[in-house]
Amino acid sequence: MAVLKNLTPEQAAVLSSGLVAGVDEVGRGPLIGDVVTAAVILDPANPIAGLNDSKKLSEKKRDALYGEIMEKALAVSVGRCSPAEIDELNILHATMTAMQRAVAGLSIRPEKVLVDGNRTPDFGLPADAVVKGDGLVAAISAASIIAKVVRDKEMEALDAKYPQYGLAKHKGYPTKAHFEALAEHGVLPEHRRSFRPVREWLEQNGGV
Repeated sequence: MAVLKNLTPEQAAVLSSGLVAGVDEVGRGPLIGDVVTAAVILDPANPIAGLNDSKKLSEKKRDALYGEIMEKALAVSVGRCSPAEIDELNILHATMTAMQRAVAGLSIRPEKVLVDGNRTPDFGLPADAVVKGDGLVAAISAASIIAKVVRDKEMEALDAKYPQYGLAKHKGYPTKAHFEALAEHGVLPEHRRSFRPVREWLEQNGGV
């Protein structure tokens, strides 16, 4: 495994040639819900315009690209780790496990895997980490979009179940509104108990 930094667009294009799976994650920072990863193998013969880091795209654009990726990609797979797994493994190892699950779930075996960031788990395949890869490598951009849309929809579903927590707005991240809801309404089954604000609430309230 190599950690690739400061790639030019031309270098990223060369790196992306062949049957490449791009992998990215969403949800390392939130206090609630799964950490979600995606693996995407794009079709070189069926390119998708406008791919970019999901955080740099509007919700409307992400949703449109999600549909196009699902339609045009050669393979798409989503992997995840639950809050209980995050509490058991820690968030880093849970994220790596979720990435392994996403790649293992692909219907096509890739020749290599490119992961956004500075580390990659063992996929049993050639793999490199690409720093800021979600804005450079189309397959990683696609994976970031899939993971983001999937997790955001799950937060919206949780919001419908627990409207007092404001999850549709902050998506479970540790915002002021989330802290206030936690203080007023307590910990949900979907909260990550090992994360400090949740752990502190449990300690102050007898672990309920």
